[in-house]
Amino acid sequence: MAKVVIILADGFEELEAVAIIDVLRRAGIEVVSAGLHEGPVSSARHVKVIPDTVIDTIKSNDFEMLVLPGGMPGAANLDADTRVGALIRDFSSKGKMTGAICAAPFVLANAGILKGKRVTSYPSFKDKLGPAIYEEKTVVEDGNILTSRGPGTALYFALAIAEKLAGKEKAQQVKEAMLL
Repeated sequence: MAKVVIILADGFEELEAVAIIDVLRRAGIEVVSAGLHEGPVSSARHVKVIPDTVIDTIKSNDFEMLVLPGGMPGAANLDADTRVGALIRDFSSKGKMTGAICAAPFVLANAGILKGKRVTSYPSFKDKLGPAIYEEKTVVEDGNILTSRGPGTALYFALAIAEKLAGKEKAQQVKEAMLL
């Protein structure tokens, strides 16, 4: 069974985090949520979520993919934490998948892994992606990097991840069961 870690920082976008966790679990993918600190993490609209673990316990060898939800100030909080950047670079150096949605692709850019890569993000963040190639698409895949635009694209982003990790047939089953 594939295993994904989703990093939650205070100020994360609820739809992006929860939709991704939900869809991936429906597809039979193990998802571990990791906070930047012990205890509940507060979303952009003050919904409290209790992560499964903290980032310090996460080792790239235990996962196939790292996913960052967006939201503000969540993405800025991810970017400000040096452990997040180190983990992104570790996943990337091992050829593992990384994904980010909404504002979070700028965290991937600041970690140095988007040079020459095709990506998307929330429109107001397209100029913060460094030497990446910006595309206005719902989901953009370039090698082991998947990006998406925002809360309204979260289900499609999650289904794209499910397809990569559980196969096209499984992703289609989840999509149909959700009436998408």
